[in-house]
Amino acid sequence: MIISNYMRDEHRACDELFAEAESAVIKGDFDKALELFVSFSEDTLKHFQKEEEILFPTFEEVTGSTEGPTNVMRYEHEQMRELIGQMAKAAEKRDKDAYLGIAESLMILLQQHNMKEEQMLYAMCDRVIPVDKKEQTVSEMKKR
Repeated sequence: MIISNYMRDEHRACDELFAEAESAVIKGDFDKALELFVSFSEDTLKHFQKEEEILFPTFEEVTGSTEGPTNVMRYEHEQMRELIGQMAKAAEKRDKDAYLGIAESLMILLQQHNMKEEQMLYAMCDRVIPVDKKEQTVSEMKKR
């Protein structure tokens, strides 16, 4: 569970920042919302980068498959990057309704995406990647 635990903890930290930013928007505190949103977006994009540059290539190397779940996850990352960009514009404009509407769409996509990763992909990684390679992979991700 080396990979599953590490990545799940990152998901939870990002989820918490997302919820805090949304709460600040609801309260109309856009200064706080922007600060929290920037932290959420930076952490989330960094998480995607760790997966795309370290975890996914390791999984693909071990399994010999680049057309499976990692391909789907990359596609979903692109969808979420687009929504994060839209949320940033709404936050900068202090447009509460636009921000919350986009946030709802992003939350649904994030929840579904994270569930697939946590219940399937990370479990597969922990099952097929050799222990020493898992430890090396997590160590590399922690450095980013």
